[in-house]
Amino acid sequence: MRRDYHKWFSGELGREMEMLVFGHDGLPAIVFPTSCGRFYEFEDRGMVGAVADKIEAGKLQLFCVDSVDSESWYNRHVGPDWRIARHIQYENYVLRDVVPLVRKINHRHHLASVGCSFGGYHAVNIALRHPHLFTGCLSMSGAFDMKELGFLRGFYNDDCYFNLPLDYVPNIHDHAYLERMRHNTYVLATGTHDQCWNDNERLAAAMRSRGIPVRLDVWGDDTGHDWPWWQRMAHVYL
Repeated sequence: MRRDYHKWFSGELGREMEMLVFGHDGLPAIVFPTSCGRFYEFEDRGMVGAVADKIEAGKLQLFCVDSVDSESWYNRHVGPDWRIARHIQYENYVLRDVVPLVRKINHRHHLASVGCSFGGYHAVNIALRHPHLFTGCLSMSGAFDMKELGFLRGFYNDDCYFNLPLDYVPNIHDHAYLERMRHNTYVLATGTHDQCWNDNERLAAAMRSRGIPVRLDVWGDDTGHDWPWWQRMAHVYL
């Protein structure tokens, strides 16, 4: 399996960022790590191995990015206004640094976002906010309620609103925007023993209310919020 390491200084974030790329061709997928995770997490946790057959066959190419969650949502040393501001800088890094590199390496039309748990939030949010760039999204046990998680502590502005899918999705009315989303693929996978099950049900309902196609799969067999189940999900959906 081809494995390439990239590191560069991001002007958007004012710091160096790292990334691992697995594969030589196939569907390009930007992979977001879990809460405060690193770019090598998907490999270390067996997720790359779970889809190794598809990567080696040239059907899938993973672009595993770093996170700055410890500087944004999980940064308890700054106020909520800075947390959301840093998150927006991170999204700009993905859009202006990572996506152009993906396009340079992989010329396929489609582009997916992938993540587990808090990485599922990143994957869903960026895919819904930029449906012209991301044509597919896979969230495994995604956590979507930033207010319930206590990240905002009562603070709320437009930046918060437009980065909380449970808030903005029910209010999307732009026809062209919705039409683009209706041609994309969105998959939410969770489990009967997953603490994020309710978040996924709520988001799926909000998407369906706007006519956005979404596949919500709730796994049985005591499926919970952990890597062994996410490995199985990745093999099924990617």
